[in-house]
Amino acid sequence: MAAVTLFLDEDVHEELAAALRRQGIDAVNTQECGRKEAKDAEQLAFAVFQQRALMTFNIADFETLADEYFWQGKPHFGIIASPQRSFRETFRRLVLLTGKFTRESLANRLRLTFADIEVKE
Repeated sequence: MAAVTLFLDEDVHEELAAALRRQGIDAVNTQECGRKEAKDAEQLAFAVFQQRALMTFNIADFETLADEYFWQGKPHFGIIASPQRSFRETFRRLVLLTGKFTRESLANRLRLTFADIEVKE
């Protein structure tokens, strides 16, 4: 079972990818990949090409893209869509999520709002 790898959309905290890498999580962001201002569909296609789950705060657009992928039978490596959260909260929840899921268990799934990822203070 392979570990989850992440591609962070440009609306997610830019410094988050580096912080996740310091925790041993394979994460990159749109800025590092030279993809700033690419369209949402292009971002998801890039994440698929890179075999990465995509993390975004843009729920509505990526929920639509997840539906399109489902109905077209196109695979992806997971979409994690959340309302805007603080850097710290997003970091903590992504660390927990990557510990809970594998690449295979997250593939072709839309995870909304980290609903089942409980963060204990």
